[in-house]
Amino acid sequence: MTNDKKIFALDIGTRSVVGIILIENEEKKYEVIDILSQEHKERAMLDGQIHDVPAVAAVISSIKAEMEKKHGPLKKVCVAAAGRALKTEFASASIDIGGKPLLTKEDVLHLELSAVQKAQALAAQETDQTYHYYCVGYSVLYYKLDGEEIGSLVDQQGDEAAVEIISTFLPKVVVESLLAALNRAGLEMEALTLEPIAAINVLIPASMRRLNVALVDIGAGTSDIALTDMGTIIAFGMVPTAGDEITEAISDALLLDFPLAEQAKRDLIDQESIVVSDILGFETEITRAEAVGKISSAIDHLAEEIKTEIHRLNNGKAPKAVMLVGGGSLTPELPERLAASLQLPVNRVAVRGTDAIHDLKIKEQVSSGPELVTPIGIAMAAKKAPVQYVTAYVNEQPVRLFEVKELTIGDCLLAAGLRINKLYGKPGMAMIVSVNGQSITLPGKHGNAPTILKNGEKSGIDQHIRNGDRITVMRGKNGEEPRIRISDLIETHPEITLTIDGKPHTFEMKITVNGKASPMDVLVNDRDRIEIEPLPSVETALKRIGQEALLKSLRTFHVTINEKETFIPSFSGRILVNGREAKLSAVVKSGDAIELKKTETPTLKMIMDKKQMNIHNTITVFFNDQELELSKQVTEVFRGGDKLDEDASIHSGDRLTAISKESGEFIFQDLFRHVEISMPSNAQGKFLLLKNGEETTFYENIQTGDKLEIRWSLSV
Repeated sequence: MTNDKKIFALDIGTRSVVGIILIENEEKKYEVIDILSQEHKERAMLDGQIHDVPAVAAVISSIKAEMEKKHGPLKKVCVAAAGRALKTEFASASIDIGGKPLLTKEDVLHLELSAVQKAQALAAQETDQTYHYYCVGYSVLYYKLDGEEIGSLVDQQGDEAAVEIISTFLPKVVVESLLAALNRAGLEMEALTLEPIAAINVLIPASMRRLNVALVDIGAGTSDIALTDMGTIIAFGMVPTAGDEITEAISDALLLDFPLAEQAKRDLIDQESIVVSDILGFETEITRAEAVGKISSAIDHLAEEIKTEIHRLNNGKAPKAVMLVGGGSLTPELPERLAASLQLPVNRVAVRGTDAIHDLKIKEQVSSGPELVTPIGIAMAAKKAPVQYVTAYVNEQPVRLFEVKELTIGDCLLAAGLRINKLYGKPGMAMIVSVNGQSITLPGKHGNAPTILKNGEKSGIDQHIRNGDRITVMRGKNGEEPRIRISDLIETHPEITLTIDGKPHTFEMKITVNGKASPMDVLVNDRDRIEIEPLPSVETALKRIGQEALLKSLRTFHVTINEKETFIPSFSGRILVNGREAKLSAVVKSGDAIELKKTETPTLKMIMDKKQMNIHNTITVFFNDQELELSKQVTEVFRGGDKLDEDASIHSGDRLTAISKESGEFIFQDLFRHVEISMPSNAQGKFLLLKNGEETTFYENIQTGDKLEIRWSLSV
């Protein structure tokens, strides 16, 4: 035993202070030889922070004095900063990456730290002391590229990159007040850890942290939560609901004052029934099942609060398993109800006591249980993985960091208050030019990333640091203005050769800048007005070779009849590009062969037939057994003031006026326009009109196929 190392540790909680002494032997195994707990005599602690340093120091001094009677002088102590003092914040950051090279790991780390600084500002909103917080860890919830979630931003390109993180901070005042209380009690801080880290280190070794597991330390006033995943601790959190709420529920249900309700709660842990005396002096025996029924809603509320915070810290989902420690974890039926709330199997939520701690022995006279996991963990974790203060220098200014994790240059920049997003050079000034009347913005080049030196050598933001390291940060150079030539604005080749009706023609693109002809290799200046005549379509090619007249016959044939425009494609010319029919607007490329096919000029009759309009109406009848065609004009057509006959040539674009004359129906009398009637010499002057053998009149309608006759009365 002479070589065994004695470890003195304190768990300074909201209600009480627990002192513990462990022995570490040569085989790195631990034995708990003494535990002493004393409650605060007044409200000296609030949410894990010491509010009355002398009062807390008095309790620490009392525990120290009692333990020194049995174990000799105690000069150094291992302590923990309360997990409930931690602040957890969500924040996001985004950057414009349009036109930038592929994103590097360094770019992504800068983006993440920009989000952490936003979270740091959120954590400090109430105190307006942004940099009086230690960042004890952050985890990326997701990356986004152009608004869509993506697994990694490294080597990606787009317009906008974004990240959302969850970050945890510890107020510096928590550590400072803890040091002050220890100093008043005559103790020197041997090692420091965080309470959630202490419990995790003894229950969830590093090899298990690849699993997504939640550890919940349920104390008197708060329930502290820590989460592991992917080999590390990813988040800390706290809910202000814990064992005291259960005690208050028992107090209300059984009419007990708070101390008796607290004792009843503890008795119900291992007794099937208890006898209590209420404030009126009546004694009542109550079973555990009855007591649980009376406080059921309080148990459900505690489980729901813990579930909600776990979901918030774990990106909206349940972990694989939950471990419960602390005195409040012994609340009846809490594991089962928390499992149901998280939708986990019952065997995935369990209370873990000191028996789950490896390499630990507890003397028989020393009590054990889940409430002692954190005090023992403080003693062991503070020795195995102590948190140190580290001093580094950023641009010759000293910064002190709380080493709860392996520190990086990024942590130093955060502690120094340097705005990560301000370290990048500004983009070069953009230019605005007009191309064919359309305004185009030409962005400047992106600014360069900052240069970071560690001890004089170039380094990255994720490089680890040691005590005394000197870091120099130089702001990145601003980007340059854009250097764009006119040729950079043109997507196609500036010269092409076309064959038109068997003859080769060469066409060059025409360019003017501010009204003057310009070559293509000239640099563009801000506010330039650039006109680029595009490489030809079929239409512009024909104009270039002086064939404007031909264009009219190639456009879709159209005429206007009675102010109504009508298109008749069958009278239009045809264009073939490489043997395939095309439009005048078709864009051509070098080497294309264009053939032009004209059509005959249509007559008025052809136009009227297409429009299903009649110039004449015609029927065929039989007169005195001879076939006869009757015709009458029903529509007169004018072009300007000229009346047209049906053989008149009509050109595309002509404006015609069609006037309907008389009805297109025929009567018997119309027969006399087409035949001459001779009266027989022996006729008596009387006659009879017949249609299809029946007597009729001059005004009777006649149709194609009718048989018409005139019969005279003859003298004998």
